[in-house]
Amino acid sequence: MKSALFVDFDNVYSGLRRLDQGTADQFARTPTAWMNWLIESLELPAPTRPGARRRILVRRCYLNPQAYQRFRPSFNLAGFEIVDCPAMTSEGKTSTDIHMVLDIVDLLQQETHYDEFIVFSADADFTPVLRKLRRWDRRTTVLAIGFPSAAYRASADLLIDQDEFVRRALAFGEVVTGPPPVEISPTPELASSALTLIRQAVKEAPAPVPLARLAAALLRTIEDLDASSWGSFGSFRALIDSLDLTPLAVTWEGGGTIYDPKRHSRPATLSAGTSAGKPNGVQVKIEDLIRTEISRAPQPVPCGRLATLILGQDSSLASDWAGKGTFRKFVESLNVKPVQFNWNGSGGVAFDPSRHAVPSEVAPEPGTEWADKTLFGVARHIHELTDVPLLSPKRYRNLIEMISIDVLSSPFNLVETGKRVRDRCRDSGLPVSRADVNHVLRGLLMRGHTFEEGPNDGPTLCRKLVDNIRSLCLREQILLDATMDSAIENWIGGGISQ
Repeated sequence: MKSALFVDFDNVYSGLRRLDQGTADQFARTPTAWMNWLIESLELPAPTRPGARRRILVRRCYLNPQAYQRFRPSFNLAGFEIVDCPAMTSEGKTSTDIHMVLDIVDLLQQETHYDEFIVFSADADFTPVLRKLRRWDRRTTVLAIGFPSAAYRASADLLIDQDEFVRRALAFGEVVTGPPPVEISPTPELASSALTLIRQAVKEAPAPVPLARLAAALLRTIEDLDASSWGSFGSFRALIDSLDLTPLAVTWEGGGTIYDPKRHSRPATLSAGTSAGKPNGVQVKIEDLIRTEISRAPQPVPCGRLATLILGQDSSLASDWAGKGTFRKFVESLNVKPVQFNWNGSGGVAFDPSRHAVPSEVAPEPGTEWADKTLFGVARHIHELTDVPLLSPKRYRNLIEMISIDVLSSPFNLVETGKRVRDRCRDSGLPVSRADVNHVLRGLLMRGHTFEEGPNDGPTLCRKLVDNIRSLCLREQILLDATMDSAIENWIGGGISQ
C-alpha cells in the first residue's frame, strides 16, 4: 500500500502536551520510533489486498520554526520533509492547514497512485479534504489527539486510537496489574511475528530447536503475548498449529522440537510420558509460589503474571504445560487452596476470596442501571454523537470519587493514574473500562485542569467534566436548552456534594 503522511506538528504536540509533557516530548524527539510502529504494526484501512504492507512514500511535517525549531533535527533524521509554517497573525495562526490541503490535492494529480493518506491532526477543518479523498477512492487514516468531531471521525477510514499510539508507538507502556477488560481475538500481526521468529531461530540453529526454548523466546520477544492465553490462541500448541511452517517439521514427543528436514536429523522419539508431568518437588514449589504470590497481592493477580513467574521456575513448561495443553488446565490441576481462579475476560485472574473482592462477572448492559429512562435517552444521544462514555450516574459519581482519592494519594500521570483508577473502580464493585477512565481524564485535562495544582475534590472535577461535555455537545450542534443542561448535570454529577 503506497501511503503519504502529513503531520500537523503544532496540533499534535500541543494536544499531547495538554495531556502530558513527557508524552509530547517523546513524540517530538522520537519520530523514527513511531514511524516504525506506523509501518510495521498499525493495521491497514479496509479494504486492502491480502498480504498488503504499508510503504510511506511521502513524509511531511508542518512545523512552526518560531516555536519548535529545536525538534527539526529529529524529523530530519526520520526522513521527513519539513515545511516551515511560521505564525501569520498576531494571534499565532499559522498556514499549516492550507499548506497540507494543497499538498494533498497536489498528490492526487500525480502519476503515482497513493492508496492511503495519513493525517496527524485533530483540526476538523480537514474534514472536507478527507471526504474528497474518499470520493477519489483513497483510504484515509487519522490520528487526532483529544476529542475529534463526529463528522471528522466519520470521514476517516481508520482512526488511530490515541491511547494505543501513546502506549505502543511512543513506548509509554505499562505493566498491567488488573485483568484486561475485554477478550481479544488472535491477530494476524501476532501470528506473523511468531512465524518470522520461529523461522529465524530454526535457520540459525545447528540442531533441532526445543519447543520449550522457542516458547520462552516468543514470550520474551513478542509484545502482548503471555503464557496464560498465548495471544488468545489458548495454548502454545494451538499457536504453533495455526502457523504454516512449511517446510519445517514439528514433533511433540518429550517436550517437542522444531527442525528443518533438509538440515537437521529427525529427533529420536522419546519415551511416552516424558513430558506428561513434572517431578513432584517442582509441582510443590509451583503450588507454593502461587499461594505466596496471591497472599501478598493487594488485589487479584492476572494469570498472565502468574504464568510468567511459573516459567521462571521451570521454562520447559511453556511448550505444553506439563502435558495439559493450556495454562488454565495446568493450574486447575494443582492444589492451591484457598486460591481461586476467575476466567472471565482475557487471561483470567487468581484471587483469595477471604482477602480480595470477587472479580466482577459480566458488565451490565447499557441502560439496566438507569432508574431514570428519560435521562438514559439523553445520555445515549450525547454518547452516540460525542463518544462520551455511556456510564450510569452511579458509576460516574464513583469514578469521579476514585479519581479524587487517587490524585490526593499519588502523583498524577495519565498512564499510571488511569490504571490505578480503573483498579479502584473495579475493587469498589463498580468497574469502569480503562478506555472510559482515560476519556474522562483527557476531558479534564483538555478543560485546562492541572491535577498537580488542584483542587481535586469531587465537585470541582465534576463541574469541569460537565463543562467539557457541554463543549462537545455544542461542537456537534446539539441544542443545549435548560432541560438538556440540567440532564447533563444530573447525569455526571447528581448526588456529588457541592
